[in-house]
Amino acid sequence: MFQLGKTIVSETIIEKDFVCNLSACKGACCIDGDAGAPLDAEEIETLKNIYPKVKPFLRKEGIEAIETQGTHITTDFGDFETPLINGADCAYVIFDDKNTALCGIEEAYNQGEISWKKPVSCHLYPIRVKEYSEFSAVNYDQWDICDDACTLGKELQVPVYKFVKEALIRKFGEDWYTELEKVAKTHK
Repeated sequence: MFQLGKTIVSETIIEKDFVCNLSACKGACCIDGDAGAPLDAEEIETLKNIYPKVKPFLRKEGIEAIETQGTHITTDFGDFETPLINGADCAYVIFDDKNTALCGIEEAYNQGEISWKKPVSCHLYPIRVKEYSEFSAVNYDQWDICDDACTLGKELQVPVYKFVKEALIRKFGEDWYTELEKVAKTHK
């Protein structure tokens, strides 16, 4: 672990290689698991505001889940997450013609309907950020469904932090990312 400003960063994000391989995993991270995508408090209002423009991109089941549960849910621990369809798929998941799970929010973004790409936790994956009162912990989330992404990342020699560069800059800023690159260059 090392410190960058008010973050404590796992060295794994500079040591481990990763490139999403959707043709292999079919977007399993959006449909497996037992919880929705973590949301920051400020993303709650954004989801409410963009929902009317995202709705046409969603599946019937996703719309039903959102209209029943809301654009987000609050867990028993007070955390915010995207709602799920029957405890499985994220309510915002859509599928392409190859049955690959994609993000309906991101599709609305790609089509120019909204200016917000998707929740930052999704954009950052496989990095997870845990907020504490004095700092943020930045960690690599190892999940066996991403084994193909690790293999492809190793093949292409792309470390996790480079794969999620845009998302890290979105979350922490350009200066923070520049400092991370400096640490990565000296870390071996």
